[in-house]
Amino acid sequence: MSALPSALRVPRAATLRKQEAILAEAERQFARYGFEGVSLDSIAAVLDLSRQNLLYHWPSKEELYRAVLDSVMGEWMANMTAIAEADEPETAIHTYVAVKLRFSRDRPSGNAVFTREIMAGAPRYQDVLKAQVMPLLHADVERFEHWADQGLIRRLDFTHLMFLIWSSTQAYADLGPQFSLYMGKPALDDEDFDAAHALITGLIWRSLQIT
Repeated sequence: MSALPSALRVPRAATLRKQEAILAEAERQFARYGFEGVSLDSIAAVLDLSRQNLLYHWPSKEELYRAVLDSVMGEWMANMTAIAEADEPETAIHTYVAVKLRFSRDRPSGNAVFTREIMAGAPRYQDVLKAQVMPLLHADVERFEHWADQGLIRRLDFTHLMFLIWSSTQAYADLGPQFSLYMGKPALDDEDFDAAHALITGLIWRSLQIT
């Protein structure tokens, strides 16, 4: 029996572990130093790999950087359907904010890479954002519009409402170290994220309630 073409071969477990390690270290360095401040050599050195070994998995720093962003975006989008697929608004908002805060808590480095890219104008990832995030945003806004048409919520500028939700939850990734410093603790804990969730969802829901 002839061997499978290389494109169809399933990577070995050792190869997958090495790729995961490379992605994790690349994410950590891109989060701290930005795209321009990181080199393939700096990533390879921490992992005790040769530059050539790293290039075997990703042929360029640009491709490795996009692979990190793909990983961050994939995890984010997999959990961001709470509004578009929901039947009623209050539970949808509570679930959406909880998921977004959990992502900020569990993957701060990935959030930092994403934020750096956005703040720079998304020069290396704008195509993906337009193709994947914009349709998701439009679907969420349409769901809010539908609930407003049903008389379940007050009509607002729902696009800016989504921006408000994104920014308030993203802050707990981008500014988490600053928040914990002001609170006199080494890091934010579960109680802090629970408090943030209660406050954000409460404010958002009260702004939508019909009085």
